[in-house]
Amino acid sequence: MELFEDTPAAGGNAHEFTVSEISGAVKRVLEGEFGRVRVRGEIGRVSRPSSGHIYFDLKDDRSVIAAVTWKGQAARLSTRPEEGIEVIATGRLTTFPGQSKYQLIVEEIEPAGAGALMMMLEKRRKALAAEGLFDDARKCPLPYLPRVIGVVTSPSGAVIRDILHRLRDRFPTHVLIWPVAVQGEGCAPQVTAAIHGFNALPADGPIPRPDLIIVARGGGSLEDLWGFNEESVVRAAAESRIPLISAVGHETDTTLIDFASDRRAPTPTAAAEIAVPVRAELLARLSENGTRMIRASQSRLTRQRQRLTDLARALGRPQSLTDPARQRFDLFADRLDPALRGFMRRRRDRLSALPLSLAALRGNLRIRRDRLNDQGGRLPAALMRLGSRRGERLTELAGRLIRARGRTLTDAARNIARDRDRTALLARRLNTVAARLLPPRRESLDRLDRLRQTLGYKETLKRGYAVVHGPDGLITRAADAARTPVFEVEFLDGRIPARPETPPAKPARKPKPEKDQKSLF
Repeated sequence: MELFEDTPAAGGNAHEFTVSEISGAVKRVLEGEFGRVRVRGEIGRVSRPSSGHIYFDLKDDRSVIAAVTWKGQAARLSTRPEEGIEVIATGRLTTFPGQSKYQLIVEEIEPAGAGALMMMLEKRRKALAAEGLFDDARKCPLPYLPRVIGVVTSPSGAVIRDILHRLRDRFPTHVLIWPVAVQGEGCAPQVTAAIHGFNALPADGPIPRPDLIIVARGGGSLEDLWGFNEESVVRAAAESRIPLISAVGHETDTTLIDFASDRRAPTPTAAAEIAVPVRAELLARLSENGTRMIRASQSRLTRQRQRLTDLARALGRPQSLTDPARQRFDLFADRLDPALRGFMRRRRDRLSALPLSLAALRGNLRIRRDRLNDQGGRLPAALMRLGSRRGERLTELAGRLIRARGRTLTDAARNIARDRDRTALLARRLNTVAARLLPPRRESLDRLDRLRQTLGYKETLKRGYAVVHGPDGLITRAADAARTPVFEVEFLDGRIPARPETPPAKPARKPKPEKDQKSLF
């Protein structure tokens, strides 16, 4: 016992670290060894909280590393982290003492290769197509002859010179150039701002508003054209109220802005050819149409003049049409004066007879007035008698109605009281019968339930038995089981599939020697 008391405890001389000291030492070692690293892996579990930071995982087939991009750096990333794509993340390893884990502080993200870019591009295309940004119903028709064309491209490249040269050859028009970067980190925001800027110009402002927008860039690799695959550029093209032609890359290059634009051109030069017609061809067509219109007008006038001449021959002399009418006028003019004199004489005779008719009318009116006055004097007395009879009738009906209502209310109260007493009696009888019948019924039901559980085949399974289920029902014979290719055996806790085992062939019996057979006899 004394030996154990004098012996110091194991590890008693080791230094005791605090949790913060251990965490700090691990942090210094990790940051010293992995100050700046490039990690290749697949992005998973992307989280974007309201703080603006981006949290995600980098994983391969065996391990996972937590990664974070702070708010200030997230806005400068050339590739936004999306779940499922393979990337190369550049940053530094550090620890997070609050949760005792290490994480990668990501400063830059780039796709791991063309395959990853194509996979991310296809995923983004499907997501935007599901929102309806590529529907044909959203696309606007191009103007036939735009007065102002807005071009979004680099001002120093060969693309703008090709577009201006082609427009000058075909149909000179007013061109507004919005200079942008056509590759790199600034490409997507500048192209987005250019499309929004052209749409924001007022129609009657000092700077003319374009009737058509061309977004153009020369050919390049998938990485060079990636700015035109960004979601902001695609949404700006889809939301543009001005018709937009995309001319990004060569004919074999395809970007997402091609799906959202109103028209895709295989090359920037082809975009200029789509935007305007050929002026010389228009002038020739106008001249030809003008000549055809003059010839058609002259031909029509000639035909109308000939038609008028033919109709004039069929009409005859105009004087022959008016002579009969002039003769009838002379005939009626001679008969007009005697007719007017006779008409005036008849009207004068009728006016002379009017005083006698007026006297008879006055007499008739006087008789009608006397009769009306007599009837008016008798009307108040008749109205009083009629009102008195109606009042007496109403008083009699009111009395009869009050007596009938009293009798009805009395009968209803008596019936309600009788039904209430009868209902109370029936309720008491029902409660008595229920209290007497329910306990025996409940006990009988409990007995039957216990009997059901005792006789059920589940209780038999608890005692070590099993049930064999075949395709056509239960199998109770070994011969039936041998003929069934697959069946199920049900135990207490579930079923398992089974199949019959093919019995081994029995060896043929050898015949016994003849001497043995003879010895038996």
